[in-house]
Order: sequence, then structure tokens, then C-alpha cells
Amino acid sequence: MSTPTREPSKELQVKIRRIRGLPTLPPVVRKISDMVRSEKVSAEKIGKTIGQDYALTAKVLRLVNSAFYGLGGRVSSVTSAVVLLGFNVVRGVVLSASVFELMDQGIVGLWEHSLGTAVASGVIAKALYVPEPEEVSVAGLLHDIGKVVVPVKMPETHREICNLIQSTTLSIGEAERQILDFDHTRIGMWLADEWNFPPNLTEPIVYHHSPALAKEARIQTAIVHLADILIRAKGFGFGGDPWVPEIDREAWNLLGFSMKELEEVVFRISEELINVEGVDWRDETSTGHPETRS
Repeated sequence: MSTPTREPSKELQVKIRRIRGLPTLPPVVRKISDMVRSEKVSAEKIGKTIGQDYALTAKVLRLVNSAFYGLGGRVSSVTSAVVLLGFNVVRGVVLSASVFELMDQGIVGLWEHSLGTAVASGVIAKALYVPEPEEVSVAGLLHDIGKVVVPVKMPETHREICNLIQSTTLSIGEAERQILDFDHTRIGMWLADEWNFPPNLTEPIVYHHSPALAKEARIQTAIVHLADILIRAKGFGFGGDPWVPEIDREAWNLLGFSMKELEEVVFRISEELINVEGVDWRDETSTGHPETRS
């Protein structure tokens, strides 16, 4: 269970909720997020709005052309990306670009883990014929956004958490709760609430360690839960600790995979990750091997 047993201090909660640098959601990002909720806005208008910010345009096109979107060919027009992916996915991509801008500052392992989870989430969603699998990929990409806050905004506390993990067998969530009284899923909940995320993004962020608690996005949350564990099991990137959690039984039953089907999904994930820029799934010497933990 990833939710904390004690309520965090009001002072610390307010401090995190007021964070504007994680990421700063520029006016253009907020405008796009509002636009996609309108039934009258056109793909061309959204594309032009994104195009007003050259840096954001570059990040959106880079993400859209990444392996986890599974698009044939290369997308060079933001308007084309909006048409191909749909408004909700584009909003997720824009938010992703903004969130992970901070990861350019050195949180490389977490970025790789998040990208891997996005790839795996998309593959699983397609295997289950879930509508809008690209949106599930975005949920996988954003599932650990709560982990960005502490190292960037509270570096001393982050060092304490890392030291505790290294000296014990605690998971990152357990170490966070021991030091902060809450964990990254609670931070993710605050951020998702502050940024008005839809349930299909919010619940995988909040409940990816406890998928049985999801109410409105049960299948998406179960997919991200499984994807997170599969990526950890392969040692792809670094999620904050070396452990591989057990798969939640209720989530496993909900997804309904046979072992043979799971093997096929894992193989497909392997193939997709080979195509991720700068990363070779088969080169395990660069990432090491994670340890199992029950």
C-alpha cells in the first residue's frame, strides 16, 4: 500500500502545492490544457498555439516521434500530431514535456524508468484492445511525477531518503513515508489536482502501487501498475530503489493475461524499447540487475 498512514503537515503540504517550478506550467501550457476541453476548438488552432513556443514544439515532436507512440513514419507537424493522437493525448504530451524538462538537469534514471513504463503501458493497452492506448502511454510516462519534487525542491531530504534506502531493504515509498510521513504518490495526487488532470491520468499516478483503490480508471491503473513492475524487473532506468514489487492479484485478474500472453507482451515491450533513442533493451550491462523483493 503506497498511501501514507499519517497526514502530512499542513505547512509542507501547502509548500508542495504552491510549487510552480515543478514544472512551471507556462501560460501556453495552461492555455492548451484548457483548449482541449473545448468541443469547439480545432486541431489546427491547438497546433498553432503550441507552435508559438519553439522549445515546447521541439519537445512535443520529439515525444510524439518516440517509440512508445508506435506511429508509422515521422511526424513533423504539430497539427498532424494533434490529429493523429487526439486532444487528450496531446495535452498529456505537452504536460509531459513540461514535467520532464527538469529531468534534463540530471534525473536521467527516473526519466528512463518513466519512458520504459510508457512503452510498456502502451504495449499492454494495445494487447488488451483498450481504447486510446496512447493516452495510457502518457499515464505511464507521468506515473512517477511525484518523485521529481523532492530531489529538485528538497535536495537535503532527498539525500536522507537515498541514504535510508541504501542502508536498509526499504522501498522508495517506505523510505519517503518514514522521513516525510507521505510518499511520491501523495505528491503526485497534489500535482494532478493542481493541474486539473483527468481521472485517466490522475488515478494511475496516485494508485499505481495500489491499483485496487482506483475507481474511474481501473484498467488504466492496472496497466500502469504492471508496466511499472515489468520495467523494474528488467532494470530499465532507475525508479528509486532496486526492488521489484509483487504484482497485485486484483490487477492481474482484471487484466486477464495467461502466462503465454504475458510472455508475448514482454517480448513486444523488449522490441519496442530497442527502438527508444539511445537505449538498447538487450544491453543489460549498463543498467545492472534489480533485486526481487516480496
